Amino acid sequence: MSDYIFGRNAVLEALESDRKVEKIYILKGDLKGSINKIIGKAKANGILISEIDKYKLENMSEGVVHQGVCALVSSFDYSSVEEILQSARDKNEDLFLVILDEIEDPHNFGAIIRTCEGAGVHGIIVSKRNQAPVTSVVQKSSAGAINHMKIAKVSNIADTIMKLQKENIWIYGACGEAEKTYTDMDFKGNIAIVIGNEGKGIGQLIRKRCDFLTKLPMKGKVSSLNASNACAIFIYEALRQRDEN
Repeated sequence: MSDYIFGRNAVLEALESDRKVEKIYILKGDLKGSINKIIGKAKANGILISEIDKYKLENMSEGVVHQGVCALVSSFDYSSVEEILQSARDKNEDLFLVILDEIEDPHNFGAIIRTCEGAGVHGIIVSKRNQAPVTSVVQKSSAGAINHMKIAKVSNIADTIMKLQKENIWIYGACGEAEKTYTDMDFKGNIAIVIGNEGKGIGQLIRKRCDFLTKLPMKGKVSSLNASNACAIFIYEALRQRDEN
């Protein structure tokens, strides 16, 4: 199966990654700026380039901002949980994971991927059920970071957490009802941070399986942040602690 990705940064990232780019579509006449860089990389790699009109490109993008370019790529290749664990071992680093419990908004998913990649997270684990799939919207929202992030899809998050715990990995669940805030946590060592669904948060069973529950302090009338914003705060607090000497 193949998929389309849109936007200049996302297409450039795909061309510079290991993903198989099959064809590049360029808006007729739109040959300024980074479009020329895309064309140069595509030609250097022997990738077919096709100029198309605005009507066809907008039909292909289905409302996604395309910036005059589209790439036809092979479908996303999911990793296994073991492959993610091994990647940390190969780098001789303490494991840093993010687990997503039914993130349904593709923009949130893409933004989380972008944050994880920037912070050096080794991988993301998602559920096969009620989880936004990897689509062109996710690709665009991740600003190409998805090309450098390992993502594993599992049947049961709760069972996967138990398996991770047997590998001496501490599980931290983001939960508004937690007693302690994120700055009270010790995020050093082998860890996984669980981020819940945009509306209902972490499921009850998964919440029970977590070693620790933690929250963000909310001083206003709104009870929670956007899932991707909350995830970024947790991740960068963990990164701050892990970078301490």
